[in-house]
Amino acid sequence: MAQRTYGGISADERRAQRRAALLDAALEIIGTDGLAKLTVSGLCAQAGLNERYYYESFDSRDAVLSALVDGIAEELAGAIVTALHAAPDDTRAKAHAAITAGIHLLTDDPRKAKVALVAGMATPELRARTNQTVRVFARLVAAEGIDFYGVADPPDPSIDFRATYLVGGLVQTLTAWLQNDLPLTRDELIEHTTDVFVLLGEDLARRLT
Repeated sequence: MAQRTYGGISADERRAQRRAALLDAALEIIGTDGLAKLTVSGLCAQAGLNERYYYESFDSRDAVLSALVDGIAEELAGAIVTALHAAPDDTRAKAHAAITAGIHLLTDDPRKAKVALVAGMATPELRARTNQTVRVFARLVAAEGIDFYGVADPPDPSIDFRATYLVGGLVQTLTAWLQNDLPLTRDELIEHTTDVFVLLGEDLARRLT
């Protein structure tokens, strides 16, 4: 059966628009007022939607947070990969470009950092999801490193170890910086992070090639 359309927009498209509006509203509420302020009524009021549309897309607050964290992770991965491929074919240039893209995406809009690094640890389920996201980014770092340095298969386990160490350490460092526990400018944070990524990457490449 054909879907009913209004103004040339299908029912599925309208549903997607309402879901996006709810996620935008959640980002604003969490990023501005904190996770405790995220309620169904508050979310719907912020989005300008009837509460029945909330249940059309989500069945719990955790579902909203999971969708929000996943969306930011997708943005982050896209920005990092784009920056990597556009950077000169040089170890430091590529590391600096990828780190700059990631940190800028999370800090140009501080609400995103607050959601990804703070709200993402709010419950055991969200912590598990965040840990899985860290693993995904660690695999991305490992794959890019293997490709860049031409490391032969099968990949050495130390590659996965260092990639996980780097990504996990960056998450903790960025969290501390956002909480004003590290007296660094954003540019200094990027430079120091680049130093560490290059140091561990170059050292491992010498060992394995």
